[in-house]
Amino acid sequence: MQKIWINDIKIELKKKPNVLRKIITVGFLSVATLFSLSISSIASAVTVGYAAPSLDGGQKQIFDGFRIPAEAKGWNVVSVTSGGDAQKQINDVNDFITQGVDAIVAVPDDSAGICVAVAAAKEAGIPFYTIDRSAVGCQVEMTVLADNHLGGNQSGNAVVAHLTKKYGEPKGTVLHITGNLAQNVAQLRKGGFDEIIDQYPNIEQITKEGSWKADKGVQIVRDVLSAQDIDAIYMHSDCVYSESTVQTLKEMDQYAPRGEDGHIFIAAIDGCSANLALIREGSTDQASGQPIPDFGSMVVEYIEKKLNGEAIEPGTVVKDGALWSPAQLVMTDVGFQLYLSTTDISIDNVENPGLWGNQ
Repeated sequence: MQKIWINDIKIELKKKPNVLRKIITVGFLSVATLFSLSISSIASAVTVGYAAPSLDGGQKQIFDGFRIPAEAKGWNVVSVTSGGDAQKQINDVNDFITQGVDAIVAVPDDSAGICVAVAAAKEAGIPFYTIDRSAVGCQVEMTVLADNHLGGNQSGNAVVAHLTKKYGEPKGTVLHITGNLAQNVAQLRKGGFDEIIDQYPNIEQITKEGSWKADKGVQIVRDVLSAQDIDAIYMHSDCVYSESTVQTLKEMDQYAPRGEDGHIFIAAIDGCSANLALIREGSTDQASGQPIPDFGSMVVEYIEKKLNGEAIEPGTVVKDGALWSPAQLVMTDVGFQLYLSTTDISIDNVENPGLWGNQ
């Protein structure tokens, strides 16, 4: 009887030595095969191309919300930024296609223009997802974004309530600083706000395109306030505009904190930590807070389902502890859309630990 030890396990074999040698040889071949498969598995790890306008401010929060859970799964995340150049973003996506990535995620610079890249990815058999902003005119696998129309409604209602309290009726002048109106997200934030304000003919609205640029927002505030008085400002992004707007009001001697005469009511969308601090100190008043970190984590979940061949069905999506939960996953003409509700933030609930600006 022959006795051998493999991985500290004693095996007794009633075989002739030459047969034993064959068994051991097969054993080593099996181990080598397993090792080879393991190396092959590592080499074929999922690679996702991530194309964004930038990776700072709110966009960094969105990216980290995707990158962290993706890398936890062992995925490779390759990121590129366009600086707001829609054509560069298309070129970046084409580079991802050439590299043969497993999936592409984009924050579109141009909601319609991105469709060129979507078509190229589809032809290459690479699933395409958008995050924070949806495509317009083409179908992607899925978009995860805040309910930006709801956010505009929330800010609009806050402005109307302030003007009604100030004048006894809804009237006054509102400066509306938009994002890039070529993007679906800005269109929705504008549409939701306009839907509320347009119900009140005595509220004058001055709408200016800020294109997500703080310096442009500053110039808009300076130009408008140099020409006339206003009662409120609504901004499409507090991440971009809030701090510079408050500073500009101070420099123009137009600043007064909440509760004092001359206070200009400021409402916005996003809910960045900087604006939550401004709400606390009385410089700004309202934010429609996005659940930004969850955009990316939800996209990771759905990419994994797609790569595993799992069917995705419309319906209710629930996440324990999330302020946006439950949400509805719906099929639209631009693909599946998962709208995560915004949270109406004021001085009354600004300390809520569930707000992404407090995390």
